[in-house]
Amino acid sequence: MAVDYLVIVAYLAGMLAMGWWGMRRARSKSEFLVAGRRLGPAMYSGTMAAIVLGGASTIGGVGLGYQYGLSGAWMVFTIGLGLLALSVFFSARIARLKVYTVSEMLDLRYGGRAGVISGLVMWAYTLMLAVTSTIAYATIFDVLFDMNRTLAIVLGGSIVVAYSTLGGMWSITLTDMVQFVVKTIGVLLLLLPIAVVKAGGFSEMKAQLPTEYFDPLGIGGETIFTYVLIYTFGMLIGQDIWQRVFTARSDTTAKWGGTVAGTYCLAYALAGAVIGTAAKVLYPKLGSPDDAFATIVKEELPVGVRGLVLAAALAAVMSTSSGALIACATVANNDIWSRLRGIVKAPAEGQEEHDEVKGNRLFILIMGLAVICTAIAIDNVVEALTVAYNLLVGGLLVPILGGLLWKRGTVYGALASVVVGGLAVIVLMATYGILANEPVYYGLLASLAAYLVVSLATPATDAAVLAAWRERLAGRAPGPESELASEPAAAPR
Repeated sequence: MAVDYLVIVAYLAGMLAMGWWGMRRARSKSEFLVAGRRLGPAMYSGTMAAIVLGGASTIGGVGLGYQYGLSGAWMVFTIGLGLLALSVFFSARIARLKVYTVSEMLDLRYGGRAGVISGLVMWAYTLMLAVTSTIAYATIFDVLFDMNRTLAIVLGGSIVVAYSTLGGMWSITLTDMVQFVVKTIGVLLLLLPIAVVKAGGFSEMKAQLPTEYFDPLGIGGETIFTYVLIYTFGMLIGQDIWQRVFTARSDTTAKWGGTVAGTYCLAYALAGAVIGTAAKVLYPKLGSPDDAFATIVKEELPVGVRGLVLAAALAAVMSTSSGALIACATVANNDIWSRLRGIVKAPAEGQEEHDEVKGNRLFILIMGLAVICTAIAIDNVVEALTVAYNLLVGGLLVPILGGLLWKRGTVYGALASVVVGGLAVIVLMATYGILANEPVYYGLLASLAAYLVVSLATPATDAAVLAAWRERLAGRAPGPESELASEPAAAPR
């Protein structure tokens, strides 16, 4: 295992080094939060794929393959579908808005007053998403070093907080590109073919397992529908995803780069399910499906390769964790703290936002400490992730998509939708249980009803607000920051 340890330690040291390098580039608010809006297609595609394919997609995706066979790919598959839908239908318009958060978009569309409430819901989602990723460190470090759960969470979380705090989105972008390459090599090019060969090939897998393991719908229609509702629609509106869209240097980059990333996710989904199916053949009586990934890596891979694949799992967790962390801190600072203090204002023409970097860096540190402490206190990753996506979809899906697609929607309809949908989800989770399907079903319907009824019962959005909104969507109006004028012409590719 000594070689494996060296691979992991080198990987972690590299993450910290990139955080230090990113600190030298993050000299304005735009550089720190959205990488100066200058990412080219290659880097944009890699970082977008990295953030959506986290520990749940890797360890959880293999676990679902172990439990259900090929149909276990549906969870990650619906994530890929959501990213494709976002990229093809919405990302170009989102990128042209030149904002930092989803709540800023809602304020632009509805004429203000929606930011704090929507920000609170988005903050809760991003916090819980970061927590679920941080909890996953315990599984990986337990396999590597037989480490205590709390120590593993503190170690993994501290590394992510360190490089995220140092360089913001530039550090996260650089580390995500490395993580994307490591995941591609470790999971797709090494673990997938080795697992299939060790299981005797597909013919032997079919002979050893029940036929439902190879039924594409074996996991159940209701489960697939719930995945679509939570993950596909969740990809359309999450701050962690939108903040990556904001990094694209053009709307074309956002559209086609995201399409490549979404297609990659579909392949990753199938790979995880096949690896899990192979693990079922090799280890039919594991205590938990989520043990399948760690077991097949530990028992079947040669020295060195094992370290690389475990680094891939670590990369998957870190990419999602860092993306959720900076999203959480951005929402906490821009949409909640600044608004409550009444200091929200656009910078003057030509003014750079150097003074705001320090504040955003402090918020990442504070939110990072909160995430680590919460992760130590919570045991169930699935429940935490379900709470996050239920709140997101139930509270924010309708006002966000309604604002993009229906001009009659009003600020009062949006506020009613957020409040009614969010409260309905919370009450229904307490009534039916966190893992039940009813909370997101009925919460979303309640949110939609509130949006339609209140919007139609209140005066239409001011024509000047809608005109300004259309100008921003078309890219004909300046954004809230002017940093683009001072950026160098060259853009990362």
